[in-house]
Amino acid sequence: MHKTLTSPRRRTLLAAAGAAALTSPLSVLAQSGEDIVIGGSIPLTGVFAFAGVGINAGIGDYVKMVNDAGGIKGRKLKYVPEDTGYKVDVSVAAYKKITSQNKVHLYYGDSTGFSKTINPELDRAGTTLMAGASFASELNDPAKYPNQFLVGPDYTEMFGILLKHIAKEKPGAKVAFVYSDSEFGRDPIEKSEAEAKKLGLSVPVKIMTPAGSVDVSGEVIKLRRAAPDYTIFHGYILAPIPEFITQGKQQGMTSKWMGTFWTMDSSTVMKMGDAADGFMGVMPYRYYYDTEKAPMLEKIRALRPEYQSTAYIQGFLAAMLFTEAAKRTLDAGKPLDGKNLKAALNSIKDFDTGGLIGVPITISGNSIPVGRVYRADMKAQKMVAASDWIKL
Repeated sequence: MHKTLTSPRRRTLLAAAGAAALTSPLSVLAQSGEDIVIGGSIPLTGVFAFAGVGINAGIGDYVKMVNDAGGIKGRKLKYVPEDTGYKVDVSVAAYKKITSQNKVHLYYGDSTGFSKTINPELDRAGTTLMAGASFASELNDPAKYPNQFLVGPDYTEMFGILLKHIAKEKPGAKVAFVYSDSEFGRDPIEKSEAEAKKLGLSVPVKIMTPAGSVDVSGEVIKLRRAAPDYTIFHGYILAPIPEFITQGKQQGMTSKWMGTFWTMDSSTVMKMGDAADGFMGVMPYRYYYDTEKAPMLEKIRALRPEYQSTAYIQGFLAAMLFTEAAKRTLDAGKPLDGKNLKAALNSIKDFDTGGLIGVPITISGNSIPVGRVYRADMKAQKMVAASDWIKL
């Protein structure tokens, strides 16, 4: 017993610890290679749990991949999530708890409400770069939100991608906007109407409904009268989209129907049943089952043989971009703080995401303004590409 306590290895460790104690705190940090911490306000329960569970798994899997490959410049990533139930006050409390117990360099937020609420604190501390589940257009402003970014296009840019596709497919088309009476729903409407006009499209009707509305028969009559070539839904996950489509088709409407990111997960679209056939929408990433050249998807499929949601891909990509920002900051010999991490993120030019996004990406501001239109193929029970990758 005594022999092991005074083994040469033990004596070396004690000597090293003694030497470390005599050196400056900064060099100790450099030697100890402290963990690079990703904190997370993650909605593992509550109304947004369907996304939170996927996001959590995506971040966790990427962190494990990096650590299994030796970390970043000898430093490990550490992921510290807390469940928020998708409530802003709980999310803020989670942030305070995680940042008080860890030196947090990177953070994933669960909502637009949280991103806006925590922003003054982020700016004041200046220690952390944040991304999250929100694609709110308001956050796409580096002057107002210097320590945040969006893992894809903002909602206005999503509309821009859809409108660009429509203008190419049917010049001069009539496009209806149907959106929820919520901050999420209203976000892209005004700017997108102006963008449609720029592209030579018209918006004959805009219809706003309560977020979870059930009876939409009156709205469907209004929509039918406007006779749009395309109808874009925004600010919903699922309901009332299937109701609109089913009743619209019953009344002889020939519109093509479209959605934005949070409606476009494969499992969500398939829940629409018959209404989903031919349903289209914008997606910034490839789907789990896409077979085009995407080595990172192959790694994900090897790790998780069952379907993973688009929320999983979003979490995974957020962790990848966090890691890349940290790596570039360390390569430049700079401390990992909010300003340096954001500057490193903004140095990303023609970056290959391993095929998660089908074209190399450049992050010049707070968003990644790229996406592709996918269409529901109900026979194959899959979303299939309906356009090339569209960059704004």
